[in-house]
Amino acid sequence: MAFEPIYIVDGARTPFLKARNRPGPFSAADLAVQAGRELLLRQPYTPDALDEVIVGCAAPAPDETNIGRIIALRLGCGPKVGGWTVMRNCASGMQALDSALLNIQAGRADLILAGGVDALSRAPVLVSDEMVKWLADWNAARSIGARLKTLRRLHPRHLAPVLALLRGLTDPVAGLSMGQTAENLATHFNISRRAMDEYAAQSHARTMRARHDNAFQEIVPVVDDRGTLHEHDDGVRSDSTPEKLSGLKPVFDKPWGNITAGNSSQVTDGAAMLILASEAAVTRWQLRPLGRILDVQWAALDPAVMGLGPVHAATPILDRHGLGLNDLDLWEINEAFAAQVLACLAAWNDDAWCREHLGRPALGQLDPERLNVDGGAIAIGHPVGASGARIVLHLLHALRARGLRRGMAAICIGGGQGGAMLLETCDSDVQGSVEA
Repeated sequence: MAFEPIYIVDGARTPFLKARNRPGPFSAADLAVQAGRELLLRQPYTPDALDEVIVGCAAPAPDETNIGRIIALRLGCGPKVGGWTVMRNCASGMQALDSALLNIQAGRADLILAGGVDALSRAPVLVSDEMVKWLADWNAARSIGARLKTLRRLHPRHLAPVLALLRGLTDPVAGLSMGQTAENLATHFNISRRAMDEYAAQSHARTMRARHDNAFQEIVPVVDDRGTLHEHDDGVRSDSTPEKLSGLKPVFDKPWGNITAGNSSQVTDGAAMLILASEAAVTRWQLRPLGRILDVQWAALDPAVMGLGPVHAATPILDRHGLGLNDLDLWEINEAFAAQVLACLAAWNDDAWCREHLGRPALGQLDPERLNVDGGAIAIGHPVGASGARIVLHLLHALRARGLRRGMAAICIGGGQGGAMLLETCDSDVQGSVEA
């Protein structure tokens, strides 16, 4: 099937800042605006030349509900440039890119700013349902006697805080936290604690090496309201070794589980914004794109094993294009958990599993040297709404830095889904269309 090529012209992201049990220095909109401002300043057109702004966000603040519109206005796009928000849990940023792609393909837009953001450190602290009912009774009480009677029913347990983030990271249908779904995968594919910790340590080591090699060109330093400069992802640790990680206790399945804070992605604040364009826009503005999107696939699966979403989403793309796992130069699979990434690799190499779930023989072993070559969310962090956009942007940078051509970005999604994008780098001159 042939379609008009959709280009990723440029992109930028903020450093990903680890949540440290208190609200971080930036709101979600602050982060997206700082990344988007730097990105737009590099372009030959003004912000009002955009057709629309699409932003993925899994946990917008109450005063930033349609955060896409807020970001568009704060970036100076003007009142006539629409802005809207999408939510597909961990793939919200990737969904924003796909929504932009579809609108450009439909001829409704030529130039779109799209990406994702979340400030998870600012997720609300709620009150319990019991407390809500008590407050309702208190407000309904009119006399002093009624209020005293209501006050006597107030119990200390009513005051216990409810963390919205923990609720959001628990599947309401399967009744499992995201970490428990990773424990399911570890059990099914017999993934050891040692293997998880080794993978996590590798993520930190690769990220440190990439930082040393100046491989994160897409990062835009940001300044908070106290004048503090944030230049780098601040959750990366140079001392993360399998031996140190082995001392951490399980978090999600106590005391016998193997998923720990050390071999899981970090709760983080961050934004990643990209500019997508039609071929007409590339020609009109004489743009030099980073790459183009060749294909996209979304998939759904049992929420209890949601971590296998990348396998279900990426495999149909490979089959459509007649590709094997190692026919692609690089892969980015978002590291929700070390066990989840390792389970994806095990599933592709398991003939019985592939025949049962994919209806085809096993695809074999993905070369680990092609996967997450500059580290991933275990070291960098996972601001849920931004991660899908981050892996797409970094994949293009990683391919171009190595003189390579094609890669796949894939992500698992809470609720039992997966998303994948097949990407190709562009030469300096853009010519013709893409066969997909």
